Amino acid sequence: MTALARTQTRPRRRGRRAPSRPLAILSRVGSVIVTLLGLAALTFLIGRLLPLDPVLAVLGDNATPEAYQRMYVQMGLDQPLLVQFGHYLWDLVRLDFGNSLLSGRSVAEEIARVFPATLELATVAMVIGTGIGVPLGVVAAVYRNTWIDHTARILSLIGYSAPNFWLGLMGLVLFYAMLGWVGGPGRIDFIYEFDLKPVTGFYLLDALLAGNWAVFGNVFSHIILPAAILGLTSLAYISRMTRSFMIEQLEQEYVITARAKGLGLWRIVWLHVFRNIAVQVITVIALSYAFLLEGAVLTETVFAWPGFGRFLTNSLLAGDMNSVVGCTLLIGVIFVMLNLICDLLYRILDPRTR
Repeated sequence: MTALARTQTRPRRRGRRAPSRPLAILSRVGSVIVTLLGLAALTFLIGRLLPLDPVLAVLGDNATPEAYQRMYVQMGLDQPLLVQFGHYLWDLVRLDFGNSLLSGRSVAEEIARVFPATLELATVAMVIGTGIGVPLGVVAAVYRNTWIDHTARILSLIGYSAPNFWLGLMGLVLFYAMLGWVGGPGRIDFIYEFDLKPVTGFYLLDALLAGNWAVFGNVFSHIILPAAILGLTSLAYISRMTRSFMIEQLEQEYVITARAKGLGLWRIVWLHVFRNIAVQVITVIALSYAFLLEGAVLTETVFAWPGFGRFLTNSLLAGDMNSVVGCTLLIGVIFVMLNLICDLLYRILDPRTR
């Protein structure tokens, strides 16, 4: 047998096989667990390194030495650091973050009480930011360096540079105090408060479920202004990024070829170009949503919105570390979960990433 024949009959070496789907899912779940463990370790260290005595935070500055020592042992602070971390992890698994020093109630209950308000506000803001930002970015890229593009860029500049608290105050003065087009601070007027039966914690959804359109209109009038101000920031970011992604794709050869074959411009844009930037746009939207959930502090303060950001601010000012750690953990979990959802969407929209 000649060398050529031996070469032809020798089985070909196959490339490295991609991991199977169950293995890939397990790998992803494992990375999420490791990330959450790292986040838990970080919050544990923050709680231990901050110059705040947790015993005095509970008992007050006038605690006797005997009471201080008794609470010190009761809180497990006499144990080695690793043992304390083990207890901390076990408490987290049971969603036990301790009690809030402000209210005396469980931190988990407090977060469950305030978080739906922020989630509802951020979701409406995200709908506004995405619903306007994505088409605006696409149109600005297609009509690059025209008045449409310049207008979109000015709007983005305002969204980036104008402080939310200033926009909130100006919006309240103009649309609430002068024109009366929107509701005032808070989630709902007092006269409608007793007509609403909270079921999910999302007032818009609860009003719809009850079929009470008067309450729905009142809740909507309260949420539209803070959501629009929050949405302006995400609109600026989403439209700028969408414009950049779209311009990069419009300069590719396949677009020029499609135009040469006579395909319509908007058919190419929405059916071919936008599909290629969908994964990047989803990443931008997910990050914007996470920042909205985390960064609605000033807007909630201006509009007296009883949400997560306002609760976190009050906890920080009062030195309520149990609440601060619980909120920090929740923010981290939100980022991790949004990243996981993005990965799953990547696999659906772009089969090459599987």
